[in-house]
Order: sequence, then structure tokens, then C-alpha cells
Amino acid sequence: MTADMSKEEINKELERAEKSLKAAEILLKDGLLEDAISRSYYVILHAAKAVLLVQGVNVESHRAVRRLFGQHLIQTGKMDAKYSKILAEEQDDRYLADYDVIFSPEKERCQKRIEDAMAFLDAVKQYLKRHG
Repeated sequence: MTADMSKEEINKELERAEKSLKAAEILLKDGLLEDAISRSYYVILHAAKAVLLVQGVNVESHRAVRRLFGQHLIQTGKMDAKYSKILAEEQDDRYLADYDVIFSPEKERCQKRIEDAMAFLDAVKQYLKRHG
């Protein structure tokens, strides 16, 4: 992959993250809480994929994103460990929201997920400004 292709892919991942954030906020406002949680996770997924691309790591699976984000960004001290925790919590809640019909999140939980997604995306953007 060329540097231009990589930069374009990074920008596309960030665009997807931004769209997912907007969708999460709209879904929360409309009371579609499970879907809001799911979309907030995708903010983080796309942001994590973007920052991993800067490390030269291209990932396909959700599980690999979680593992490789920890390996390349948290264990190396490039990003604060709290972002690994946010990724894990968001991924776990997204699984519940998408697949567990009994799961019924409260609005506060959804708001927290969206706030965490915003913080994660902001941290990734700051990292990319410094290193991308």
C-alpha cells in the first residue's frame, strides 16, 4: 500500500467514525438505545482502525482491532490505557445491544457510551495530528 492510499484509507475510517457518531446521537435522541450503543461502538472501531493504519497495521476483524490496538498503542505507551478499556466496554455493550434480546440499556448508559466514543475519537485525532 502506498503512503497516499494509506492516508486516504485513514481519512475514510475517520469519516466513518464521524458518521457513526452522528448516527449514535440521533438514535439516542429518538430513543433507539440499542442502536445508539451499536453505533457508538463503530465510532471507536473506525477510529481504532485509522490509528492502527498509522502503525502499519491493517485489520479486518473486531477481535483483531481490540487485540492489536492494545499491542501497538497501549502496551507501547503511545496512548493511555483508558482507551483500551473504553474499546473493550464498547465492544462488549455492542455485542449485547446487537445480539441479546433481553438487554435493555438505560439512557444514561447510552449517553456514557457516546461520550466515551467522542473522547476516543478525539484522542485518536490528536494522536494522528502528532504522528500522522
